[in-house]
Amino acid sequence: MKIVVMPGDGIGIEVTRQAVKVLKAAVPDPGKLDLVEVPVGGAGLEAAGDPLPPDSLKAAQQADAILFGSAGMPGDEQLPYDKRPGASLLRLRKALDLYANFRPATVFPELIGASTLRPEVIEGLDLMILRELSGDAYFGEPRGFRTNEAGERVGFNTISYSESEVRRIAHAGFKAARARRGKLCSVDKANVLESMVLWRDVVTEVGAEYPDVELSHLFVDAAAMMLMRAPTRFDVIVTGNVFGDILSDAAAMLTGSIGMLPSASLGSSGVGLYEPVHGTAPDIAGRDIANPFGSILSAAMMMRYSFDDQQTEARILAAVRKVLADGWRTADLVQPGTRAIGTEAIGDKVVDALHGS
Repeated sequence: MKIVVMPGDGIGIEVTRQAVKVLKAAVPDPGKLDLVEVPVGGAGLEAAGDPLPPDSLKAAQQADAILFGSAGMPGDEQLPYDKRPGASLLRLRKALDLYANFRPATVFPELIGASTLRPEVIEGLDLMILRELSGDAYFGEPRGFRTNEAGERVGFNTISYSESEVRRIAHAGFKAARARRGKLCSVDKANVLESMVLWRDVVTEVGAEYPDVELSHLFVDAAAMMLMRAPTRFDVIVTGNVFGDILSDAAAMLTGSIGMLPSASLGSSGVGLYEPVHGTAPDIAGRDIANPFGSILSAAMMMRYSFDDQQTEARILAAVRKVLADGWRTADLVQPGTRAIGTEAIGDKVVDALHGS
């Protein structure tokens, strides 16, 4: 199992370290783990003058899977795009053609009181947000700045989707729904955006090939409202890059903390990239208080999607639940009757649970 580890910046370094520790404890034969760490983000810029150094990209292209931490630091937006640490992840996704980003949002029963929503609203929550990852305004051209006739600066981006891009993410969505509860909700803004009219048309066409999956459509504003009002109605949500980015962060708060959400990015290259959905959080970096569960659960997703090892995935999930059931938390999850411990200590607790101690 050739896994490239890209800790990146900020808390990415700390949480990835715990995920690696858990992987080594969870895999039945640790000798089969081939872990190679390479720099990315600010670390890549410092090491090689490039947030995505050529050697790091080459290692990623030759791997079975990538365990990614986080990339980007304050002031990124002041740098040229190819020098921005935060842009390294977008460049990596593009280079590997990682077009399907799976972001599960599940409420662990032990954390039901940690959400800002009432328990009866989120109890039983188990949804998957499938975000198209290689198109939309993040990659559309033209983009940039210009000066208008009044002498004002104007920033502009292009939202663009081709029929083939929508078709392939739609197929991924229907297949994911078929493997779950058989319901797919496509989220767009077809009442305003031509690109989203195309999105809805193509998703509907693809839906005809999956008569066993119930297809529905929602505008993104209505979907955001429904996520807060009745999130358990959703099974799989498929949506574009920008909307998926926003909705998945909103869904994170249903679970109690954005630190709980893992993700898997898959595509045509055969290499899967696994990462927690949170950012670098420079305000808490280096303080041993970051929540590593999202990174640990991303490693669990890796076992399923890249190595077809659902047994190891289940063992990691069970170990996380035991740690939560025993009352151990990071600071973002503390509730009455629970105890806050550090990032490193949480990783140790998960390892102990895997070993049955």
